Amino acid sequence: MNIRIEWVYKLPKKNNTYKMISDVMPVKEALLLEEDLTRTGRVVSYQFFDGDDDSWTKKELLAFLKEMETEPHDLIAYIDGGYNKVTRDAGLGIALYYKQNGQRWRYRVNERIESIENNNEAEFAALAYLLTICEELGIHHEPITIHTDSKTLYHQINGEWPSYEQTLTRWLDRIESNTTRLGIKADYKLLPRHENKEADQLASQALQNILISGKKEQAKTK
Repeated sequence: MNIRIEWVYKLPKKNNTYKMISDVMPVKEALLLEEDLTRTGRVVSYQFFDGDDDSWTKKELLAFLKEMETEPHDLIAYIDGGYNKVTRDAGLGIALYYKQNGQRWRYRVNERIESIENNNEAEFAALAYLLTICEELGIHHEPITIHTDSKTLYHQINGEWPSYEQTLTRWLDRIESNTTRLGIKADYKLLPRHENKEADQLASQALQNILISGKKEQAKTK
């Protein structure tokens, strides 16, 4: 979660006061800035605000940091959907990186599903599957960076391309509903296919019935 600080500053030896607003920054940095400002002795008052303009007290932010250490955070996901035209099956691959209890973890999982119309639908199904995994891991009200190599998914989920296929529109509605319900703030990144090898391999393995049902291990990168 990112925070901004708004504070009222009093000039030395004068009664003039000015309202100041910081850039948004991680919670830890915001708390450090507040400490530095308080040491000047010239801060009349201050408030913390999150991205939704909800206000937080310092006590609440400290409690949030303590709780966050035990919950998955700093989330980075790689998703991919593979498609078999003959069987109309899709392979969904998810590689999720996150921090928890002071360590970096990687969670890999895949799934094979039936009755998919095309490769684009497989990509949307992979994103929906990621949200299911997030819920299973207890991830909620956290920002997450989601990498995909699907231009259709990327541009439609960001509202840059219209959706003319009812099938994809239904997936979009489902994804939006679950994202809102979980309080997840997704930042989508489009990357070249060769940089999405991990999720691609998981999706391909799913189509080969090589299923990985949630493998968690310590991660050294990402």
